[in-house]
Amino acid sequence: MTATALKKEMDMADVRNSEAFENHASEYNTAWQKVCTKDDLVAFSGIAAWLETAEGPAQVAIFYLPGLGQGKGDELFALDHHDPFSNANVIARGIVGDLKGSAVVASPIYKQHFRLEDGQCLEDEDVKLRTWKVEFKGDEVWVEG
Repeated sequence: MTATALKKEMDMADVRNSEAFENHASEYNTAWQKVCTKDDLVAFSGIAAWLETAEGPAQVAIFYLPGLGQGKGDELFALDHHDPFSNANVIARGIVGDLKGSAVVASPIYKQHFRLEDGQCLEDEDVKLRTWKVEFKGDEVWVEG
């Protein structure tokens, strides 16, 4: 067994034995992961986080818009941090705003706008960022990988 395979096996054993993780049965065996706390977030702005996924590690941009709506989960958004136009991991550093009634983030490089709700680029209908399920569990921020 290689060192990488051994580490992966040990990591999976830790996940299975940890009460902090909620494993969800799906075709990808995704799991909720704590990425930060509410104190780490900046209102109406984004932060970048590292997420382990079935496809490998991913960088995620998390946006906190307090008071945006009244329903559960409507003030946290998670999108890919990777900007497909500039090929850089910068989405969390974008400017958050509103276009046509939708919460968006403008990429800090070439200024394309991505809807926070579904990752759709408003300037190019063929481009869409991957979105992630994200929610508060107490004061912790959890993302489903």
